[in-house]
Amino acid sequence: MAITIDRIDTWIVDVPTIRPHVLSMTSINKQVMMFVFVTCSDGIVGVGEGTTIGGLSYGDESPEGMKLAIDLYCTPLLLGQNATIPAAAMALLRSQVVGNHFVKNALECALLDAAAQRSGVAMSELLGGRLRDKLPVLWALASGDTNRDIDEATQMIECGRHNVFKLKIGKRPLKEDVAHVAAIKRALGDRASIRVDVNQAWNQHTATRGAKMLADAGVDLIEQPVHRADRVGLEQLTRNSPVPIMADETLNGPGDALDIARHRGAHAFSIKPAQSGGLFAAGQIAAIATAGNIGIYGGTMLEGGIGTTASAQLFSTFEKLDWGTELFAPLLQTEDILATPLTYSDFSLHVPTGTGLGVQLDMDKVKNFRRDGPTRSVHSQTNRRTA
Repeated sequence: MAITIDRIDTWIVDVPTIRPHVLSMTSINKQVMMFVFVTCSDGIVGVGEGTTIGGLSYGDESPEGMKLAIDLYCTPLLLGQNATIPAAAMALLRSQVVGNHFVKNALECALLDAAAQRSGVAMSELLGGRLRDKLPVLWALASGDTNRDIDEATQMIECGRHNVFKLKIGKRPLKEDVAHVAAIKRALGDRASIRVDVNQAWNQHTATRGAKMLADAGVDLIEQPVHRADRVGLEQLTRNSPVPIMADETLNGPGDALDIARHRGAHAFSIKPAQSGGLFAAGQIAAIATAGNIGIYGGTMLEGGIGTTASAQLFSTFEKLDWGTELFAPLLQTEDILATPLTYSDFSLHVPTGTGLGVQLDMDKVKNFRRDGPTRSVHSQTNRRTA
């Protein structure tokens, strides 16, 4: 008999951050995560995560909306489907559900996690095959305080955890932002690479001025300086900027990637499975980038341990990671909700090697941080197979 999808549960979890994380459009003091548990008829449970930055401040999906979409629309479609063929289940979902990229990514992750456990392999093997066991990972300096950011970066370098840093700017006037960045670069010198993320805060004129000023300050990369809809502006900036320009919020699937590549609209792509609509879609974006000689960067939506590990499983299959990855987010949370925390050392994240995702949630911690009441329970995670 076929192994089927028997049950799908969704939980909302709130975990405080170790400090405020300040972006151009919002500041966050906690990370809100939606976990989806897919229970199969053979008892295997796959887990996926849906997380955004600051709820709806960043984009058009939120963890709360993801839960609702899965509970009301996706679950009725998927129950009873063959759990051993995740691609078929996702094809059905895509045919009936428009958009909702974060929802699709979370469900695809859970289905692949279960399938990889069943096959006794790491998820990376279902995504093309692992090429590396460690991923270079940066740290975001986003307190907004120059001296605090310098102290934070210095500690990271000295303990061997991070030597590449991304600064969140765009909330203050241009000259103040550049002065903040320049002071940090002067303090760290050649010990660190400095990048900036503007999160769409600048118009074309400000971005042109800012790129020149940031080049003088020693910045190595500028991420999404203009609005996601301003593809022409991003293309013109890419053509003229003395600093490489990376596309992020404007990149919402393989179609966007192809359009940007055709017009030489960016020097690099920030690849995010959730924003792309799934792990396989993100892999297609990486293939387009490689074919178009566009740099690849492994991005994040500040996911917790599940979403971060899923991205790491995918990024480990990429032949090139020109700009490294940004998979630091579990370290930003006050509590690690994995039974065994991810390993960060030698300026890298070590990709888990167990079956499926290779990690397990600490269900006691998850229940402690769970926002919505325990109206339903999920099967114990003790039935998850491990290496």
